[in-house]
Amino acid sequence: MKQDPQTLKPVILLNIDSLMPEPLEIAIQTGQAPALKFLMENGSYIPNMVSSFPTMSVTIDSTLLTGTYADEHHVPGLTWYDDSRMEIINYGTGFRETFRLGMRSTAYNMLYRLNNEHLSSEVSTIYEDLANKGIPSASINSFVYRGNTPHRLHVPRLLSTLTRFKDGEWTTNATSIFSLGLFSKLRPWGFTTQIAAGNYKFTARELRYLIRKDKLPGFTFCIFQDMDTRLHFKGPKDLKGITKIDREIKKTLNMYPSWEEALNRNVWMVMGDNGHSPTGSNYRKFIIDLRKILKKYRISRLESSVRKKDQLVLCVNQRMAYIYILDKNLPLSVIAERLMNDRRIDIIAWKDNNYINITSGMRQGILRFCPTGKYKDEYNQTWSIEGNIELLDLHIKNEKELSYGNYPDALARIYSALHSHSGRFIVVNAKPGCDFKAQSTPFHLSGAAHGSLHKQETLVPLLIAGTTARPTFPRVVDMKEFILRLCSEQRGE
Repeated sequence: MKQDPQTLKPVILLNIDSLMPEPLEIAIQTGQAPALKFLMENGSYIPNMVSSFPTMSVTIDSTLLTGTYADEHHVPGLTWYDDSRMEIINYGTGFRETFRLGMRSTAYNMLYRLNNEHLSSEVSTIYEDLANKGIPSASINSFVYRGNTPHRLHVPRLLSTLTRFKDGEWTTNATSIFSLGLFSKLRPWGFTTQIAAGNYKFTARELRYLIRKDKLPGFTFCIFQDMDTRLHFKGPKDLKGITKIDREIKKTLNMYPSWEEALNRNVWMVMGDNGHSPTGSNYRKFIIDLRKILKKYRISRLESSVRKKDQLVLCVNQRMAYIYILDKNLPLSVIAERLMNDRRIDIIAWKDNNYINITSGMRQGILRFCPTGKYKDEYNQTWSIEGNIELLDLHIKNEKELSYGNYPDALARIYSALHSHSGRFIVVNAKPGCDFKAQSTPFHLSGAAHGSLHKQETLVPLLIAGTTARPTFPRVVDMKEFILRLCSEQRGE
C-alpha cells in the first residue's frame, strides 16, 4: 500500500451508531472485541464525549461534520416542523409514522433536502474545508454528506416510484469519494440488501476496498448503523452488535503487515454518536402520550396537511419532543403549565425574549438563563443564570465556576435546540425509563431509546490511535476542529 505524499497519514473515523462506554469496556475486558482493545491499549481513550441535542443521528452527524450545534447548522432532529412551509419534516422515524406522512416526501427529505436545503449554507462541513485545502475525503454510509464534488446518483428501480427524483437519478454535492447503499457504491460488485445505506458489513467492505486499491483520501468517515436498531429491542447492555462490528474492524486491520503498521500508516478513531436509556415495560407508566396531555387543543394529524385551525404540532424524537404552538393567542407558558402536571417530564424549555425558561414536571421552581454572563462552564462558555439550578443539575463553586451533572453541556445544547429553527415551540425531555409518543410514533417498551439530554444518551466513547493528539474539549462539536488540525499536521502545515 503506497503512501500519498499529499495526505501522508490518512485519518479514518469509524462512527458506531449507539456505541456506549460501559458496553464497550465490558466487551473489551471479556475478550469479545480484540480489535477495539488493540486500538484502546495503543492509543487514547475518552469515555465521556458529549454528544449534541437532541441525541438523534442526523443532528449529531451534522454537529460533528460542521463543528456547530443545531442553532448554527439548522438540523433540529429526526423530525421537526418547518413553519415557513407549514410542513412536518421527517427523515424516517418509523414505518407507521413515515407511511402517514408519505414515503415519497420522507425519502426526499433524507436523501436530498437534508444536505441540499436543510443543512445551513452558512456553515461549512469538514469535507468542504478539506477540499478547499486540496485534501480529498470519503463518506461511507452517512446520510449527512455535503461536500464540493457533484455526484449523479442513480435511484434503484424498487425505490423510483417512491421518490420525487425524475428519470431515476439525481445530482447532489458530496465528498470526492462517496458511498451510500445502492445509490452510490465504491465496489463495482458491492451488494447490500439495504436500499438507502449499507449494513455494517457493507460499510467495512467499502473501507477495505479503498485500502486495497490505495485510494484512502486524507479523511474517511464511516458509519456502522446496525447496532441502534438492535439496542432498541435488546436494551443497552447487549454486546453482540459490538462483537460483530469488531470482527469487521479486525479484518480491516489484518490487511496490513501488522496491526502496529496499520497505526503507523493511518490515524484510527472509533466513536459512538449517542447512548441509549433503558425503557420500562409498563405502557401506562413509561409511555408519555402527548396527545392525551394536550387533548384540550387541536393537534395536527400526520395524514393531512397542517391546517390554519390547528393549534399544535407534535414532533417526537423518541425521548425528546418539539411541541409547536401555532395559535398565536395561546401563550407558551400555558402549554408548559399543562406539561408540568406530568411527573415523567423532567425538562420543559422555551424561549422568552433573550432568555431560556426551564421548568419541570418532577421538580419545583423555574430556571432562566442566557449566553454571556458571570458564570463560566468547563467548556469556557459564559452564562447568565437565575433561579433553581437543580432543574438542570447544575453545580456552582467559587461563585463563578459552573459544572454539569446529569445533563452534560446542558445550557449550550438546550439553547441550540431552541434556536435551531424558526417558530413558537417548547422542548420537552423525558425522565430516564420513559419514551414520548404522539400519533403513530414508534416507542420502545422493555428496550432502549435515545433523543434526550440525559447523560445516559449523551456520553459516548472515543478511541484515538496513530496519534497522541486529542480534541480541545471532549465534545462531538469539537471533533471538526480536531480532524482539520490532524489533517493539516499530517501535511506539515
